[in-house]
Amino acid sequence: MENSDYHLPVLLEESVAGLNIQKEGVYVDVTFGGGGHSRKILEQLGEKGKLIAFDQDEDAIANKIEDERFQLINENFRYLKQFLKFYGIEEVDGILADFGVSSHQFDEASRGFSIRQDADLDMRMDRRKEKSGFDVVNRYSQEQLAQVLFNYGELRNARGMARTIVEARATKGIQTTLELRDVLRRFLPKGRENKVLAQVYQAIRIEVNEEIEALRAFLEQVPEVLKARGRLCVISYHSLEDRLVKRFIREGKFEGQAEKDFYGNVEVPLQKVGGLIVPSQEEIALNNRARSARLRIAERI
Repeated sequence: MENSDYHLPVLLEESVAGLNIQKEGVYVDVTFGGGGHSRKILEQLGEKGKLIAFDQDEDAIANKIEDERFQLINENFRYLKQFLKFYGIEEVDGILADFGVSSHQFDEASRGFSIRQDADLDMRMDRRKEKSGFDVVNRYSQEQLAQVLFNYGELRNARGMARTIVEARATKGIQTTLELRDVLRRFLPKGRENKVLAQVYQAIRIEVNEEIEALRAFLEQVPEVLKARGRLCVISYHSLEDRLVKRFIREGKFEGQAEKDFYGNVEVPLQKVGGLIVPSQEEIALNNRARSARLRIAERI
């Protein structure tokens, strides 16, 4: 059974259906978490099918599935091609990615992801890494902090917030999530405190875990490891990720226009399958964290 206490899989049926699973195929779940998506994939694979999963969070390893068709790798998905090659896999039939922070990471107070629980400013998904939320808040320059808050939190008051943080930490280091909240209290409008604070935490978390760099590195490898007609299913939770995914599927790159051949025909490695898929009201009622999920499906040309 999947560990739904750890994480309730979002858009489970839709994302796995989007893979168009071939019974003897090789698939990758690059965000294993509680294993919900992986278990659904394994249900549809035959005896010769194979599933490789990635998760950089050591807590997720406890959810490992005992199945000889399954291999779990305790690493970031930015190393997709490297580890597939290590296991002798050149091409795969499908890749699934769910970029959400797991319920377990939010609920485990000591991880420092939640706006509702006081904890050390950690926010590392991979606790083997040195840089934590504490380092970003207490060691980044005012300009660096402003850029993180503006680029990754899309906060209009990023400069003012950065200046306030730098002034506060000069007297006493900001150690915990609650201390950071207190420092930024004047930027938290009544009735919208949690929304703005969630944007602040999101920005710090993305910076700590190099999430945008990892996403770009991952997407660039997808056309190299997907077979022709192989599928990519990506679930994003904020506009920064979704824009990158959408643009890469459409243009095959993150900046500039798609490549064209001699005759002016667009040359891209992927083509979208269907339109944007969002959770049903029923799913959101069961799992409020699904409300911002966006699923895009593409196929290797």
